[in-house]
Amino acid sequence: MARPGRESGGTLKTLEKLEKNVRDGKFYEAQQMYKTIFARYMASKKHTEALDLLQSGASIQLRHGQLILRKVTCGVELGLLLVEGMTTIKLAYGPEALDRIKAVFKEFPRSPTLEAQYSTKTLIEGVSTFMKVAIRWSSEFGAPSRGSPELHELLADFLARESPQPDLAKAFYHYVRGNNPSAFASAIISGMLEPEEGDLLLARGVFLYLSMGNLRDANKLFDELHSQLKDSSQASVLASPLTHLAKFILLTLERDALPLFRMLRENYKSSLDRDPSLNELLDVVAEKFYNVRQRRNGLFGDLMKMLTDGGA
Repeated sequence: MARPGRESGGTLKTLEKLEKNVRDGKFYEAQQMYKTIFARYMASKKHTEALDLLQSGASIQLRHGQLILRKVTCGVELGLLLVEGMTTIKLAYGPEALDRIKAVFKEFPRSPTLEAQYSTKTLIEGVSTFMKVAIRWSSEFGAPSRGSPELHELLADFLARESPQPDLAKAFYHYVRGNNPSAFASAIISGMLEPEEGDLLLARGVFLYLSMGNLRDANKLFDELHSQLKDSSQASVLASPLTHLAKFILLTLERDALPLFRMLRENYKSSLDRDPSLNELLDVVAEKFYNVRQRRNGLFGDLMKMLTDGGA
C-alpha cells in the first residue's frame, strides 16, 4: 500500500487499521475515525500527520469504491477536508502540496462498469467539486490568480476524455486556464463527433483563449489543430469559412487593426451566427485587444464573466 510518507510507527498502525475497516466494508466507522483523528492531529499542531492521514484516507476510500457509490462520496468528503486542512495551515503551493492533490485525484474511478453507471453523476460532481476547491486553494497560496494550470489541465482532461459523460463546455473552461494547448487540441478533435460542427469547436477554443488575452496559446492551439487535422478524415474542417476566420482573427490581433477586425466580423457574419456565443466571445476579444467597451446586461454579462473571469 502506497503511503504519503514520513509516518511514525503509531501513525502507520492507525492508517493500516483504518484501511482494514474500509476493506471490510466498515465505511461509516472508518470515515468517522478519519475525521476524529484528523481533528486531534490538527489540535496538536501535527499538521503533516493530519494531511498524511486524509490523503491516505481519501485515496483508500476512492481506490476501493469503483462499484459502490458510498465510497466515492466518502473519498470526496475526506479529499475536501484535506484541502481545508491545507488552507487552514496556509500550506504554500508547490510540488509537495500539489502531489497530495494529484494522489487523491488519480484514485477517482475513470471507467465505471455497467453496475456502477447509476453513480456516474455523483462521480463527475465529486471530481469537479474536489478539484475546484483544490484550484481555489492553489490560487490563494502561490499559484497564478486563476489557479494552478496543472490542476486545471487534470480536471479538463477528466471532463473531456476520462469522464463517463464527457462535457466539452466545462472542459474548455479549464483547458484555457492550463498550459497545454496540445492536449486541448486533442480533446477538441475527440469531440468532433458531428463533422459539420467541428469548425465550431475549433473557433470556440481559439476565441476562448483570445477572450482571456492569451494570443500566444490561441496561436498554438490553432497550429496544433491544423497539424492534427490536415492528414485526418476530418481535414475538411480546415476548409471551413469559420476556420479561415479564426486564422484571420489571429493574424489581425498581431497588430493594431480594429477596422480590419470589424470588417472580418461583418464579412463572416453568417458563419458566426451559427453559434451566438462566438460573437459574444469576440466582443470580449475586442475589449481585451482594442479597448472597445461593450454594453452587457443580463444573461450575456453573466456568461462572459464566467468565461473570462473564473468560477466555472
